Amino acid sequence: MTNEELLALTRRLSQQQFGRPFKHRVFFNRRLRTTGGRYHLRDHHIDINPKMAAAGPAVLRGVILHELCHYHLHLTGQDYHHRSRAFKALLKRVGGSRFAPAVQPQRGWLYRCQGCGVEVLRQRRFNTWRFRCARCGRRFKLLGRREVLK
Repeated sequence: MTNEELLALTRRLSQQQFGRPFKHRVFFNRRLRTTGGRYHLRDHHIDINPKMAAAGPAVLRGVILHELCHYHLHLTGQDYHHRSRAFKALLKRVGGSRFAPAVQPQRGWLYRCQGCGVEVLRQRRFNTWRFRCARCGRRFKLLGRREVLK
C-alpha cells in the first residue's frame, strides 16, 4: 500500500464513520516501533506504522479509526486523550481499536511453574531456587531463551 492509497482510505473512513472530511496528510512512518500510529497536534497530520498494514486490513482500519478519533476530537475542541470519556465513547461508536497489536516478538527468558504450569517471560534471568510462583508457591523451571509474540 502506498501513501496515496493510505490517504484515500483515511479520507473514505473519515467521511463514512465521522461524517467529516479529513483535510490533512497521512503517511507511513517506518520509525514507529511500538505504536500503531501517531496524531500530531501542531500540524494535524497522522503517522501510521507500516507493520499495521502488513498485519491485515482489519488491523490497519482499526488503527486509522483510532487516530481519526484523536483528530476529530482535537479539531472540535473536545478532550482527545486516551483517558477521556468522549474519546472512549467515540472509539467504541466507530469501531476503532483501543490498542495496537504487537507486531514484534518479545525476547526473554521463559520459565514455567512446576505446580500450576503458568509461563512467565522475563527480560532477565533469575534464580529458580530463590524465587517461587506467586499463585501456588512452587518452583519455576527455566525453559530457555525465547521470542514470544505478545
